[in-house]
Amino acid sequence: MLIAQLSDPHIRPQGQLYQGVADSNRMFAQAIDHLHALDRRPDVLLITGDLVDEGLPEEYDMARQLLAASSMPFFVIPGNHDHREHFRRAFQDQTDLPAQGPLHWCNDEHAVRLIGLDSCPTGQHHGQIDAEGLAWLADVLAQDRLKPTVLMLHHPPLVSGIPYMDKYRCFDAESLEAVVRSAPNIERVLCGHVHRTMLRRWAGTVLCTCPSTTTEIDLQLAPGARPRSHIGPRGGLLHLWDAAHGMVSHLSHIGDFAGPYGFA
Repeated sequence: MLIAQLSDPHIRPQGQLYQGVADSNRMFAQAIDHLHALDRRPDVLLITGDLVDEGLPEEYDMARQLLAASSMPFFVIPGNHDHREHFRRAFQDQTDLPAQGPLHWCNDEHAVRLIGLDSCPTGQHHGQIDAEGLAWLADVLAQDRLKPTVLMLHHPPLVSGIPYMDKYRCFDAESLEAVVRSAPNIERVLCGHVHRTMLRRWAGTVLCTCPSTTTEIDLQLAPGARPRSHIGPRGGLLHLWDAAHGMVSHLSHIGDFAGPYGFA
């Protein structure tokens, strides 16, 4: 099974730019085209939050218009820039989404089990999973301890070292870690939010964060660093699973580059 992951497209109403500088809608359309052009078409597309920028209904209308170009079934989770009820209404055809409450869901129709966890406290930009969400996750994981599983949440439950991002990470990570550690069949924990790729061994598995299709948040590790980002490089992640070898994850850059050349 080949799983594509895109994140943080920050889609805007038609004709509007993200932060006044980036054509996030065009960039997301290019990301979809990029996945279609791969030599192996992904089986599913996961989008790990901040699908839109301000949670506006017209932004979700544009998101659905752009996603209509995807030949891959897609699965979505909200980020801190999303509006839960507008999100739910826009994706009401996604039968795994609950009709009310946090947007936790599980899909067991593929070779890899897919679980989406809503890490967004209402009105806040940091992440946190409350006691009910942890109990829901523990129950879902307990239903199958064998099938390979991918867990998605928007906010990474780790300290990245980038000070202006760590203020908005997923807090109370120890409680979540204990639940995840109880399920040794979790192949990956997939996150967005930080607009760049990071890897960490966490809770007995591997945690990956996905770059944004729009902007890259700068890697600045000084304690007093001020928030800063650039347009590009952009990309997504590809997670390839098979029964013989487990899961391997690849960073796939979006754009046109010199080549191809012979491999030598």
